[in-house]
Amino acid sequence: MRNISITLLVSTLLIASPAMAGAGHEHGPDGGHSHGPINNAAAINKAEKQVKTLIERGKLDKSWADAKATGATQKDFGKGAEWIVTFKNEKTRDAGKQTLYVFYTLNGTYIASNFTGN
Repeated sequence: MRNISITLLVSTLLIASPAMAGAGHEHGPDGGHSHGPINNAAAINKAEKQVKTLIERGKLDKSWADAKATGATQKDFGKGAEWIVTFKNEKTRDAGKQTLYVFYTLNGTYIASNFTGN
């Protein structure tokens, strides 16, 4: 009886484990996630992919497709440091919307994007 109980318990755990790691959690536009701090180049790479995703979702105008990152810096906002990747798009008529800021945690998790830098 004890062997049958152990076998049933192990079988149940083996069947349930893949369900816990399945779909339903987001990895972001780059298809992966980070477990440690990213460097400047990785922040820019992630931000370029994020800009493409924002264009595809209709959040940014298609003129941003050719915009390249002008730099990535770390800034402390009081809650901790974040990566800020900056893009310029002079094709945009609105001068207040020619600079896009894309924010990431130091570990590479996307936070937000805006035109204010805050």
